[in-house]
Amino acid sequence: MVQRFRILVVFLIALLLSTISFARSSSSTTTKSTRREGGVSESPRAQKHIARLRHSRATNTRRHARMRRHRYYERFYTSSFATDIVDGDNTAGEDPVVRQAAIDALGNMNGTVVAMDPTSGRILAMVNQKLALSEGAQPCSTIKLSVALAALEEKIISRETMVALGRRSKMDLTDALAHSNNAYFEALGRRLGFAKVSYYAHQFGLGELAGFNIEGEHLGVYPSHELDAKLGGVGKMCSFGESISMTPLQLGAMVSAIANGGTLYYLQHPNSPEEVVSFQPRIKRHLDIGTLIPEISYGMMGAVQYGTARSLRLNFSEEQILGKTGTCSKDGTRFGWFASYANTQVGRIVTVVFLRGGRPTYGPKAAEITGRFYRALYDHKFFEAPATTATTGGVGTSN
Repeated sequence: MVQRFRILVVFLIALLLSTISFARSSSSTTTKSTRREGGVSESPRAQKHIARLRHSRATNTRRHARMRRHRYYERFYTSSFATDIVDGDNTAGEDPVVRQAAIDALGNMNGTVVAMDPTSGRILAMVNQKLALSEGAQPCSTIKLSVALAALEEKIISRETMVALGRRSKMDLTDALAHSNNAYFEALGRRLGFAKVSYYAHQFGLGELAGFNIEGEHLGVYPSHELDAKLGGVGKMCSFGESISMTPLQLGAMVSAIANGGTLYYLQHPNSPEEVVSFQPRIKRHLDIGTLIPEISYGMMGAVQYGTARSLRLNFSEEQILGKTGTCSKDGTRFGWFASYANTQVGRIVTVVFLRGGRPTYGPKAAEITGRFYRALYDHKFFEAPATTATTGGVGTSN
C-alpha cells in the first residue's frame, strides 16, 4: 500500500513539473514572438501604439491598392498618336532648324512642341499650332512651379524647410519638385489658402492671354473660387491643377520668366521674315522673383538628374537642363506636360511639350521628346556661338 502511494506521489510530482515546464516554454515563445514582431513591451500604451501602426499600414495598403486598380481600369478615349499634325501651321517667321528638330522629336505623338527665346518672348517654333493655341488643359504637376514660388515669396518655406508628410516622412522643396510629390504641395496649398494661390498664379500669367496678337490663341481658365472641399479643395488645385485650364503658351511664358530672372514677356509669333527683322520684345510685367529662382532651380535640375524627367537624359546630357513634368487625366484623356529650359553658351531656350492621349501619354514621355529635341539642336550646332551673331535675344537663330 505504501509502495503504491509513493508511486502515485512521484507520478503527480512529475506531472506537475511537466506542466510548469510547458507553461514556461509557452511564455518564453510568446515573449520572443512579441519581441520579433514589435520590439516593444506589452504595456497598454505600447499595445495602443502597435494597433495604430497596424491600422495606418493597413489603410495605406488599401489606399495604394485602390489607386493601382483605378489606374489599371481607367479607360481612355483619346489616341496618343496622330498624323498630319502640322497641317495649317504658319511657319514663315519660324526658325527652320528649331522647327525641324521639334517635328522630328515629336514624331507621331498627339501633341505640340513650342520653343521660345526667354529673353525676348519670340516663339522660335510652334508645331501643331491648333493644339498649342487651344484652350489648353489641366496643368497637372506643372502648377507646382507657381505654388513653390508663392510659398517662397510668402516665407512659408525655404529650400531647406522640411515639410511633414505624415507621421514618419518629411521632404524639402528640392526633392518635392524633383519627385513631384503631391502631398508636399497639397500641404503648401492649404497653408497659402486659395486667395494667395490665385493671386500668384495670375501674376505668373495664368488666366490671361500669353501672346500678343497671336491669331487663334485661346484663353486658359483660372477659377474665381476654390475647388469644393469634397474634391480636394485648394490642396488638389496646387498638386494636380484641378479645375484649372492652362495653355502651352501660358506655361512657356511662366518658365521663360523663371529662365530670364523675372521678366514676363508677351509671347510673339512672327508671321514673316520681315517681322523677324523688325521684331521688338514686349514686356507684360516684371516679377519680383529674382531671389527665389535659385531656390526652385535645384528641384528643376533634380527632376532631370534623378527625378520624374530623368528620361530626358536618355537622349541628351551635354547641356544643363532644368524642368518640370506633369501627368494627369480627365474625361477619358490623359495629359503629359514637360516645360524646361536649357543653359547654353549662347543663352537659354525654353521648350514646352504637351501631349494628349491614352496610356502611352505621360510627363516622362514629354521629357523624353524634349531630350530628342535638344539632341537635334545640339547636333546642328545650334548651341554653339556663331562667328557673327544676329539675334533677337539670348539664343542664336538661323534666320
